[in-house]
Amino acid sequence: MKFSENWLRQHVKTDATRDELAAMLTAIGLEVEDITPLGESLDGVVVARIVSAGKHPEADRLQVCQVDVGQADTLQIVCGAPNARAGLVAPLAMVGAKVGEITIKAAKLRGVESNGMLCSAKELGLDADASGLLELPADAPVGTPLADYLGLPDASIELKLTPNRADCFSVRGIAYDVAAACGSAVVPFDATPMPALNDERLAVELDAGAKVPRFVGRVLESVDARVATPVWMAERLRRSGVRPISFLVDVTQYVMLELGQPMHAFDRDTLVDPVVVRHARTGEQTKLLDGRSVALEEDFLVVSDSQGGRAARTVALGGIMGGYDTRVTDTTRNVFLEAAHWIPSAIIGRGRRLGLHTDAGHRFERGVDPELPRQAIEVATRLIVEIAGGSPGPVTEAVLPEHLPGPALIVLRRERLSRVLGVTVGDAEVGRILRALGLEVEDFAEGWRVIVPSRRFDLAIEEDLIEEIARIHGYDAIPTTLPGGATRLAAPSETRVDERTVRDQLAARDYLEAINYAFVDADLLAKWGALQDGVALANPLSNELGVMRTRLLPGLVAALARNVARQQNRVRLFEIGKTFTGNRGDAPCETLRIAAVACGDATGEQWDAKERAVDFHDVRGDLDSIAALSGANLEYRPSSDGHGHPGRSADIYRDGAKIGWIGQLHPRLQQQLDLDADVLAWELDLEPLLQRPVPRAAPLSKYPSVRRDLAFVVADGVSWAAVADTVRRAAGGALRDLRLFDRYQGPGVETGFKSLAMGLILQDESRTLTDRDVDAMVADVTAALLRDHDARIRS
Repeated sequence: MKFSENWLRQHVKTDATRDELAAMLTAIGLEVEDITPLGESLDGVVVARIVSAGKHPEADRLQVCQVDVGQADTLQIVCGAPNARAGLVAPLAMVGAKVGEITIKAAKLRGVESNGMLCSAKELGLDADASGLLELPADAPVGTPLADYLGLPDASIELKLTPNRADCFSVRGIAYDVAAACGSAVVPFDATPMPALNDERLAVELDAGAKVPRFVGRVLESVDARVATPVWMAERLRRSGVRPISFLVDVTQYVMLELGQPMHAFDRDTLVDPVVVRHARTGEQTKLLDGRSVALEEDFLVVSDSQGGRAARTVALGGIMGGYDTRVTDTTRNVFLEAAHWIPSAIIGRGRRLGLHTDAGHRFERGVDPELPRQAIEVATRLIVEIAGGSPGPVTEAVLPEHLPGPALIVLRRERLSRVLGVTVGDAEVGRILRALGLEVEDFAEGWRVIVPSRRFDLAIEEDLIEEIARIHGYDAIPTTLPGGATRLAAPSETRVDERTVRDQLAARDYLEAINYAFVDADLLAKWGALQDGVALANPLSNELGVMRTRLLPGLVAALARNVARQQNRVRLFEIGKTFTGNRGDAPCETLRIAAVACGDATGEQWDAKERAVDFHDVRGDLDSIAALSGANLEYRPSSDGHGHPGRSADIYRDGAKIGWIGQLHPRLQQQLDLDADVLAWELDLEPLLQRPVPRAAPLSKYPSVRRDLAFVVADGVSWAAVADTVRRAAGGALRDLRLFDRYQGPGVETGFKSLAMGLILQDESRTLTDRDVDAMVADVTAALLRDHDARIRS
């Protein structure tokens, strides 16, 4: 929000200097981002009129001007500005005046005397325009000091507002905070209704329900649209970052900046009664003020008239921009003023989808006082009638009272205020602050009953009022104290592995943690085949960040690709974060997951080992090290996921439930992602890896263990995981460890089969196992493998 310092001081009286005012605004949460002083030293600069302008005899680009400054004689000025001409009113720096770092002196330019300098806006420090002389209105009083005429000195102050302070997108809204902070009061504002002088009106109908609960309009006849915008208004607009265009447009901009209510002026003669506020029709076209034609969707709101049938033609894009065909021009004689209340949810994101960012949309997205439209219409009407003449008709107001918010009542307790702030603020000071902020306050025994005005959307609960007291009373006035009382220590659960332990384990295995956005490009998810059940954002930051991620790997692999593109040949990254799928009730289903990616060499470059590319078993070893933290036994089964390399990827199971995927990315996917390196990756639900049984201490057996090596021939399609599961069940509690030490296919083994050689480590806690015990266990294992997998002892 940018505004004129002098304009603010007209709404709140304060003796604070500019620096003190800026410090005060920042201290109460309205951060001052920039201050641009204007017209600080204009002594000796006056309003002047060029009486005549002739060509310099010795220079083609110079003119010799005779200038009237309100004295008996004209002054001769040599000027090189392209717009210098007879009749032009412009600023003149007299001899002795200081412009910037230059002191003006009488001089000869190419042999012609010059007794002053006609100035541009840039030379005076008023604007960045240096294309020519600053052109003043023709009726500007000649000889008047320029500072007096333009209301200088002044400053353009820009605030960096937080989204919750929508009420401060107006000079008057800021004035309430300044009044509370400096112990003053806001100057009463004249919004006396203008009486109707004719019966001309446009009927208004509301067909958008709660999204537009109020629409106020008024017709003004016989308005002089060619009248120039008054200097005081144009300067306030310019110092607020708004370029003056024409009087009728400038009035609506002025009222918006002063009160915070966006408005629009239509050419009444281009409208056909009635005016209807409704939802757009899918594919409906409208031409906007900037000349662009846009296609709308049903979630847009529009203002339409009845040209071609009821509500047939769109004349404005609701809450964002007016229409081209109904705009006011210099030929406009009759005006229809409009001020409406559009709720934020009906406007948020609409302008961005069309590539538009307007002051109106910016305000309506954050919230505008629903009580302002009538007041804004009256203020704009008064300004138009006083400056451009005209005959106002009666105010037309369409309203749905059941959809308008009522005043909020909040009880502020004295004891609660002191306990939260840690300091006692006097009752008189609390009442003063709340009343200065424009709140209605009623004292009672335990504190205050406060009625919040409709412009303060951010005040809803008692803590909001406490925050108001704190920021206005001053955070510096609240002492800093250490928290007291006993702190309850939360002991970590023995049945759960801490996430930090998982992070430390992966970091120890040479992985770097990455943090990616939780929203990604829909096209990226589509390449992974992961767009199904994706949650689209209603108001994305950009088109490339429009969908909540359903997996971690797309973003993590994209981070790996950026590193590879920057000559990082060995990249190992992991991420822990949430994924979002579908909708469960009103919210998407969130799942905490962990993922890792790796490419390049298996180990860093070194002198005592040969280079070897990272493979499936390397990344599986990293994953198994994480599973070992909780004692989880992971099972790997061949995967058919489309993003995985056939034969080099697997689904991950724990206790029979699928929890993730591991493997090499499919070459086709790598090509789509512009990845030259082979990428190994895994991703799975983190929660199953964090759960572990309660550790129980047990003595080591004092009896010796026995090892038996067995080799079985099984069909090639039988996985080791299935064989190992059968062996463990058949061997019982005496099996301490099971090791696969050989896998063989070749001569001696039938085609379509493989030989698996395993070592069984057997041990009992109460006695030494005999040969008979061991033979019985081996026989049980052999029988179970024959039964479940048709496996036979290799001869």
